[in-house]
Amino acid sequence: MTQVMSIARKELRGFFLSPVALIFLGTFLFVVLFSFFWGEAFFRRNIADVRPLFDWLPLLLIFLVGSLTMRLWSEEQRAGTLEILLTMPIRLRHLVVGKFLGGLALIAVALVLTFALPLTVTSLGELDWGPVFGGYLGALLLAGAYLSIGLCISSATENPLVALLLTCLGCGLLYLVGSEPVVSLFGTQGGELLRAIGSGSRFESIQRGVLDLRDLVYYGSLCVGFLYLNMVILESKRWGVGQVAAKSRSAMRLSVVLVLANLLLLNLGLAGVAGARIDMTERNEYSISPATKKILAGLEAPLLIRGYFSAKTHAKLAPLVPRIRDMLEEYQAVGGKSVRSEFIDPQKSPELEKEASEVYGINSIPLEFADRHSEGVVNSYFTILVKYGDKFEKLGFQDLIEVRRSAQDIKVRLRNLEYDLTRTIKKVVYGFQPLEAMFARATDKIKLTAYITPSTLPKQYADVPARVKKVAEEIAARSGGKFVFETIDPMASKDSGLPKKLYEKFGFKPLAVSLFSENSFYMHLLLNSGDRYDRLYPEGKMTELDIRNELTAGIKRLLPGFLKTVGLMAPKPPPRRQQMMMGRQMPPPPPDRYRMLRATLSENYTLREVELKEGRVPGDVDVLVVMAPDSLDDKQQFAIDQFLMRGGAVVVAAGRYKLELSRFAGGGLKVNKLSNNLDKLLKAWGVEVSENLVLDARNAPMLIPFERNVMGSTIREMRLLQAYPFWIDVRSDGLAEDSPVVAGLPSVVLQWASALTLNFPKDKDTSLVHATPLLKSSALSWEQSASDVNPDFARFPRRGFEYPQGGSGDKENKQRILAVAAIGSFSSAFKGKPSPLFNEGATGDAKGKPKRSDGRTLEQSPKGARLVVIGSADFADDIALSIARQTGTSSFRSNLQLLQNIIDWSVADEDLLSIRSRGHYARTLRPMEESARLNYEMFNYLFVVLALGAIFGVAFVRRRNLQPIELSGVEKNDDKA
Repeated sequence: MTQVMSIARKELRGFFLSPVALIFLGTFLFVVLFSFFWGEAFFRRNIADVRPLFDWLPLLLIFLVGSLTMRLWSEEQRAGTLEILLTMPIRLRHLVVGKFLGGLALIAVALVLTFALPLTVTSLGELDWGPVFGGYLGALLLAGAYLSIGLCISSATENPLVALLLTCLGCGLLYLVGSEPVVSLFGTQGGELLRAIGSGSRFESIQRGVLDLRDLVYYGSLCVGFLYLNMVILESKRWGVGQVAAKSRSAMRLSVVLVLANLLLLNLGLAGVAGARIDMTERNEYSISPATKKILAGLEAPLLIRGYFSAKTHAKLAPLVPRIRDMLEEYQAVGGKSVRSEFIDPQKSPELEKEASEVYGINSIPLEFADRHSEGVVNSYFTILVKYGDKFEKLGFQDLIEVRRSAQDIKVRLRNLEYDLTRTIKKVVYGFQPLEAMFARATDKIKLTAYITPSTLPKQYADVPARVKKVAEEIAARSGGKFVFETIDPMASKDSGLPKKLYEKFGFKPLAVSLFSENSFYMHLLLNSGDRYDRLYPEGKMTELDIRNELTAGIKRLLPGFLKTVGLMAPKPPPRRQQMMMGRQMPPPPPDRYRMLRATLSENYTLREVELKEGRVPGDVDVLVVMAPDSLDDKQQFAIDQFLMRGGAVVVAAGRYKLELSRFAGGGLKVNKLSNNLDKLLKAWGVEVSENLVLDARNAPMLIPFERNVMGSTIREMRLLQAYPFWIDVRSDGLAEDSPVVAGLPSVVLQWASALTLNFPKDKDTSLVHATPLLKSSALSWEQSASDVNPDFARFPRRGFEYPQGGSGDKENKQRILAVAAIGSFSSAFKGKPSPLFNEGATGDAKGKPKRSDGRTLEQSPKGARLVVIGSADFADDIALSIARQTGTSSFRSNLQLLQNIIDWSVADEDLLSIRSRGHYARTLRPMEESARLNYEMFNYLFVVLALGAIFGVAFVRRRNLQPIELSGVEKNDDKA
């Protein structure tokens, strides 16, 4: 080992004393910086990572390694010193390994000098250091592989220039074998083989922050194989040409074959090992989560996950197929015998293609492609089938990938494969289950208690106790002993304090028999399991079907894992009618502005459209989403209020303003103020929505309609406004750090938002509600009371808007709450007020006594009620999302993902929420001026110049004081040494 380190130090010292090394090293570093800041447009990407650095390293290292290794053996041969080295008492392997480590140390120095880049990025945003360390480790392994190839070639020639050219050619071919243009020519299976051989394609996994045993063995095999070949080439220079030498040559050739064969077999044997890896990312983005493992462990029947992928597909999709296959294999490994994964190409089997089309509705997708030489359409399969029993769901092309366009290229990547797979599995497993399967999952008994007073029931409810008992007995018979039923008459109970307890704990009060009657009755149903309970209110006339549906929905709410039902209350477009008015056809009705929202919710939940005209939320609804509430009547407000009082979850997009579509199409912008009559509900619950609009200096671009006059004609066009302060860009400093609702989101854009003021109820200075502000504006936000949202370039020619600094009142720069999530016990807005469900009319009976019209009103919610209020009515609107997609901002995906996260939190689906928050997401940079960006770039260039100057300056200063390097086993007075 002493000899190895002595040789390594000698080589390293020789590098630093050579001006050629300084030139190559300096050129390498400046090209790295140029490609990082300019080639990949770092600031335009607006992502806090160092991926542009590692994207170019596999290519740049080829030229750096080639320039460093060209003289290591070639110059020794040309100068005649190789014979001296080979006759010295030094083992040949020590010579080879010493030179290898010396070259690797110099490359490590070059990589260390690039470390200013991640330090720069971490000062600009939140950097995940896992991929950074993985990228540097992968760069060292890749450089080691290139270095061993360069040493081997250098030992075979006396000309350094030839060694340089052959090294660059050999390493370049090894890189190109796995590159996308080459791989796309050989289909899926051939492409996978080429990617397994290519050095650059292997590097992609490590630079993501995933240390895969297969990749480590691959690079290690290249190093060992070529270093051994280097030793053989050097050893052959000692041999003569006689018969003895011929035998040695044959034995050495056999040893080379055996070594290379063993390395090849080792790599082939590990090819199927997909789970031997370490995920170094901060959120373990590329590993199976505990939530998925828990869901797979609870399977009661075999689950089939089948991938339909064509051998020949689009070049952008081909690299994604191996990752999908690895993920499916991991699901099978985690699920054991309960999960079977398959990966097939339907185009190779007519029977499989027919089954895919006729049974599952899976067909090939026409994908356009174009390159320098040709263009056309390739029909390819790109679908995953998830089947459980006789239920199945499909994940198609658009469900699996996301496309990001940049000025240079179009990047295609998997969206969040684990979340998409687990969500689909959960949908087929829990979406449709019989009662027996539901109770099989229950850990505690479920009890139904009917608080009914049979003696005072009104005539229309006289048969209800018998119906409840009949339905309960039917369910109990199918529950396997996990469902029990009890009827209690609170007025005849031995416990005189029972009515008070029922009111204080559950909000159950006696109901008035009629408007003017003094008699009252109880008719309340309570379902509980362990410490959880659910109050039931069957719909309609309380028929057996009504009671059964309500009971089934309540049982699902108490048991975890079942597909949840989302009630959506959103403005609907009027029905399309072809009408003629004065001989002219009327204009078409306005479009549905929530189609994308409905489509997204339908993918993950059971979606139910509700209008609440009857004053009640359907019993099977788990979470109620109210979008842009406007002109709601008392019954609708009462339904929303009582749903929360029952312990439900309510999500309200309560912005004051909404874009007027007709004006947007015509020219200019106009927002209408909504008559948000949910104000009294929100205020009673503890949230107030400001009348003003919030503007923020940190904002997103917006397409603004303009009109201009051209020779008397009005031309309408859209212009991109790079900074529109009414579109608030909420980034990491405005996202709740400790909330899983916003975890995994790079940013959220709220359109025409209003600020929220929180004033939640308290009991003896103790808050009854735990509230988390989800979204906040930046500290440079302000408000305006006017509804004019158009830019005024006449007054403000630079930006179109006034950006106040400091100020007071509405103009004060400060953070403002834009969205809040709260859980706890809320007070009803109808507390002590007449219920709108009773007949309107007289305020009292003939004797002047007030009506008991509030008897069925719940005045306090249980502690588990959940409320989310968002201060924007348009954040999930189709028009706003379409504009965001056209401007290239991430809010197109982030806003819909935010709403899905909110719903998962609202229904306490922590499994899916945790998986979604682990998904890969882009960490954005903090905003800055152009001058600041230039300063950061100049800092990196200056750092490299100073570091190179210091290193080589010290080396040349110490040149006069160099001492001969002593090699162990060599006499000090040996002139050859």
